[in-house]
Amino acid sequence: MTENITPPRRGRPPKRRAGTDDTRALLIRSGLELLTEQGFVASGLDPILKRVGVPKGSFYYYFDSKEAFGLEVLAAYDRYFAAKLDKHLSSDTLPPLQRLQAFVEDAKQGMIRHDFRRGCLVGNLEQEVAYLPERFRPRLLSIYQHWQSKVAACLVASQQTGDVTPTMNCNELAEQFWIGWEGAINRSRLIRDTQPLDRFLNHFIQLISPTHQTPV
Repeated sequence: MTENITPPRRGRPPKRRAGTDDTRALLIRSGLELLTEQGFVASGLDPILKRVGVPKGSFYYYFDSKEAFGLEVLAAYDRYFAAKLDKHLSSDTLPPLQRLQAFVEDAKQGMIRHDFRRGCLVGNLEQEVAYLPERFRPRLLSIYQHWQSKVAACLVASQQTGDVTPTMNCNELAEQFWIGWEGAINRSRLIRDTQPLDRFLNHFIQLISPTHQTPV
C-alpha cells in the first residue's frame, strides 16, 4: 500500500523544537523590541527574523504581510501596556494619584534599563501615521482611548480623595495626560535623561491639584 504524503505548504519552515505558535510569538516579541526603537517604516524584516532564526522566505507562513505583522505587534504591545497600567492604576496599596506617579516611575526605570533606545510603540507609530497603511490609524486611536479611560478612572478616584479639583473633566485631563506623555517620552529619548518625565508629571499634578493657583 502506497502511503499518501501531503506536500508541504509553500514557505513552511522546517520543523523546530518550538511549535508554530511559539515561533510566531517569538517573531512578535522580536518585532516589539525593534519597533519600539525604530518605528515601523524604518524597521526591516531581516533583523527581526535574524533574532529568532527564521529564514526570510518563511515569514509569510506566519503572517500575510508586513502590515499584518505590524498590527499583530501593535496588539501585543497594547495588551502588555494595558496590563502595566492596570497593575499600577488599579492597585489598592497606594492612594489613586500616587498610583499614577508609580506608573511614571516604572516607565522611567524601563527607559534607563534600555539605555533610552526604546520609546512608546504607539507614540512611534503616531509620528509615522502619514506613511502607514490606513488600518493603523483607527487602531492607534482606539488604543489611546482605552488607555485614557484607565487614567480617567484613576483621576475620578483621586477627586474622591480630594487630590484632584472636583470640577475638572477627568476624560479631558486623561487625554491631556497622554498628549503630554508622548512628548515627554520623546524628549527623554533625545536627551537620554528622565528629567522631561519628571517635569511633565509635576506640571500635570500641579494643574489638577485643588491648591493650584494660576500665576499672576
